[in-house]
Amino acid sequence: MTKRKVLIVTQEMQPYTEENAISQIARQLPQQIQESGMEIRVLMPRFGSINERRHRLHEVVRLSGMNIIVDDDDYPLIIKVASLPDARIQVYFLDNEDFFKRKHLFTDKDGKPFEDNVDRMVFFCKGVIETVKKFGWPPDIIHCHGWMTSLIPLYIKTAYKSEPLFQHSKVVYSVYNESISNTLSDSFLAKASINNVTEDDLSAYQNGSGVIVHQGALAYADALVKGEGELPAEIDQALTQSDKPVLEYDGEGLLDQIIEFYNALLAEEVSE
Repeated sequence: MTKRKVLIVTQEMQPYTEENAISQIARQLPQQIQESGMEIRVLMPRFGSINERRHRLHEVVRLSGMNIIVDDDDYPLIIKVASLPDARIQVYFLDNEDFFKRKHLFTDKDGKPFEDNVDRMVFFCKGVIETVKKFGWPPDIIHCHGWMTSLIPLYIKTAYKSEPLFQHSKVVYSVYNESISNTLSDSFLAKASINNVTEDDLSAYQNGSGVIVHQGALAYADALVKGEGELPAEIDQALTQSDKPVLEYDGEGLLDQIIEFYNALLAEEVSE
């Protein structure tokens, strides 16, 4: 029987970024997936704070060389790879000097969000999908972690809906308590509108007064996971009202439950 394929897309991951709810789960979950007998690939940004020598990153020439268009400008995409310590799992890093060379992740040294966070998110999300196409590796599950991945559910269901590689992919989105996601600029609609994505498609990412990226991701994902016990009230309400499968947060038992959650989604796909 062919092994099921799981793609983890995360904005943070230990030991490459600081410890928090996202980086912890993104580190532990791939190993759990592998031990359950599934194939696993992990993609994340190559932030400037990641020490390439210490973590033994090296460029994957066959995957690099693409250009990603953001707001009508071309940006080169470089792919690097490293082996996760104490595990036979490779992590692929999406790199670009304009977006990821800086040492801080999402805010400057004074805590002010970077003005180009929308551009960085669009570059990363589109770059992830184009990289997976280059892999020629059709994921059964695409599991997204963090606000920076929140456009992937939309893009998979709209701009890339005719792409054969993703025809049977189930998109899972984990929600975390992230205030940065509510600070994106007014240019979000224009910049996120890649290919044939329209402003109507992006309306789910707005609440009338601003951009709520988690809200949009919830609308387009096939299934949802509470990545933390405490979430903003509006997100909790959206999850409660959703007609999609929602996995509740269960602390130490969460990883096992995520694997069961995947299996239930894949069984549903077979029954269809």
